[in-house]
Amino acid sequence: MIMLENLVKAKETILQAKTIVISCHINPDGDAIGSLLSLGLGLKALGKKVYMISEDDIPKKYKCLPGAKKIKQTTDKKCDLAISVDCSAKDVLGNNFEKVFKPAQKILEIDHHDFRRPFGDVSLIDSNAAAVGEIIFILLKKLNAKITSEIAEDILTSLIVETDSFRLPKVRAFTFKICEYLVDSGVNYPKLADMIFWSKSKETIILSGLALSRCKFLKRGKIAWSIIKRKDFQRMKGKEEDVDAVADEMRSIHDVKITILFRENGSTLRVSLRSKGKINVARLAEYYGGGGHFDVAGCFIPNNKRAINDLFNRAKKLL
Repeated sequence: MIMLENLVKAKETILQAKTIVISCHINPDGDAIGSLLSLGLGLKALGKKVYMISEDDIPKKYKCLPGAKKIKQTTDKKCDLAISVDCSAKDVLGNNFEKVFKPAQKILEIDHHDFRRPFGDVSLIDSNAAAVGEIIFILLKKLNAKITSEIAEDILTSLIVETDSFRLPKVRAFTFKICEYLVDSGVNYPKLADMIFWSKSKETIILSGLALSRCKFLKRGKIAWSIIKRKDFQRMKGKEEDVDAVADEMRSIHDVKITILFRENGSTLRVSLRSKGKINVARLAEYYGGGGHFDVAGCFIPNNKRAINDLFNRAKKLL
């Protein structure tokens, strides 16, 4: 739960600022983008000068969300307040931490990760929240900002994506109460759901299929893993975002407890980790400098057999 004093402090910090920059993490997902946009639009409506930034390009499917065209990679403006959304550590802000956040007078963190390395002056954290969008909703209500149908669409995107269509353990009654409010605001829910889940590019279909076809198993089928190589992306002219759902799809395999997806990026591998039950893959990610939630996490490791086998051995120990 959000502490009332933290909510009040966050409200005061925002109201005192005239110029505000908001950033999400590198390799942004729907929760990060939806939270960034809804907060940005809400604060703009309050008369604030707002800059919305994301070091990495936002996935194609989210580019039609309200306000998405206003997102830039960075800004040269020095702001009174820098706000991070869905960031468990300063590292995940990329180069924008040193360039944009450090020069700001204050930093506000808004997040829901279970495992964090705090870096802000003010924090609004709820590790029980199903998505950062829940926290943004509460904050905007506290600020008396009108939640328009456009803002509602962005928040709802955050909730739908982060909960994997309301299938993950952190979904609570409050999550559905927020959704009821958002849908009543005029959001075209069927169109939004179609955009998120039922509209995929050919690159996504082929690369995801390739990754699933390579799926291998360890520990009598309890660990499933696969890899997409750089040459696969190049051949299909695809992006890493095209296989974002693969780790979750592998997790749905009967008897699988942990899934590992490697995405080759030169001398490093981007690792997506998923788990079932009470297996904490976030601790595994943290060992390699990453992080996340107990059942959804990620990190980077060197692209060599020794590092891969080391990760496999540590994953086996979690069982």
